[in-house]
Amino acid sequence: MPTPDDESTARFADMLSAMGTAPRLRIVRLLLSAHPHGLFVGDIAAELQITGSTLSHHLERLRNEGLVTVQREGTFLRYAANAAVLQELLAFLYAECCTRNKAVEPQAVCCG
Repeated sequence: MPTPDDESTARFADMLSAMGTAPRLRIVRLLLSAHPHGLFVGDIAAELQITGSTLSHHLERLRNEGLVTVQREGTFLRYAANAAVLQELLAFLYAECCTRNKAVEPQAVCCG
């Protein structure tokens, strides 16, 4: 039977997998730069030079893992980084690397 820690590890692994391609990581970074308002799909496509169908596929994968949110505004879709979920993911990684065994100094991560 999986433990709560196993379940959260699997959840975070799925998130990392979803961001594990260059286009999706670029999308997340772009949406973080536009936080908290996010961007319309057309603006994301123009900025990253990704075709609509390809972008739709990437955004859907990120949305399925909770990394981005989507809001309909008329006929347009606005995507935004889900800062709360990204914070959970970073906290999960940070707990091991920077607090428990200090493999990485906290200042190097956030200030460095």
